[in-house]
Amino acid sequence: MVKEEDALVIAGQPISSRLWLGTARYPSPRVMVEAFERVKPGLVTVSVRRLNLHAPQETFLELLLGRYRLLPNTAGCYTAQEAIFVAQLAREALQIDWIKLEVIGDERTLWPDAEQLLSAARTLVREGFVVLAYAPDDPIVCQRLADAGCAAVMPLAAPIGSGQGLRDLERLALIRSQLPGLPLVIDAGIGSPADAALALELGFDAVLVNTAVAEAQHPVLMAEAMALAVEAGRKAFLAGRIPRISYARPSSPTEGLPF
Repeated sequence: MVKEEDALVIAGQPISSRLWLGTARYPSPRVMVEAFERVKPGLVTVSVRRLNLHAPQETFLELLLGRYRLLPNTAGCYTAQEAIFVAQLAREALQIDWIKLEVIGDERTLWPDAEQLLSAARTLVREGFVVLAYAPDDPIVCQRLADAGCAAVMPLAAPIGSGQGLRDLERLALIRSQLPGLPLVIDAGIGSPADAALALELGFDAVLVNTAVAEAQHPVLMAEAMALAVEAGRKAFLAGRIPRISYARPSSPTEGLPF
């Protein structure tokens, strides 16, 4: 349940949870749905290229429609033109104008192609899509995506599926400070609940997790751990951590001592 005073709102729509989950790599659709039921993710991403949108009964899509808020994505696209076509297909079939925009530049690293990504984002925004853009952890690219009208920017923490965690805290913190009013979501690289908590502590608004949950030894339990970590990280951010200092500081008061 979203507390009104700390609701996550994107494009005017409240999002029920700061933990978002993907749908790939689970050992079975049953395990996937059980994980979702346990944590109630705010958004569930689905790869349009992997689905038969006109026959959802032939895929796991029928398990999700009407039960979760879906976020179609353009995973597997390597050009702006291809990503735009997939987004249009998803909107027509699912009647959803939200899209997680991915345009990959390299098959080995799955790193976003900044030029093609920006081109696709500008076109889709003009066409009325609510664009949530998967981006490199590059402050300039993230700023350009914000300027293009993206409703949220989703910088990676580390390569997709790597589980490396947040590799460059200073760069991510810079992106957060540079775009104070824009929803920012850590996407890709999360490996453990500690990573998710740290992302929220840095001030990011949500995390999207897939492989770290789906390929855990116990995916349902890991999903629950991620949800608890996200809640803890957000509370820590709101509470305000103490500054880091390079010297010791006694925790007991020194005033009033007899000597």
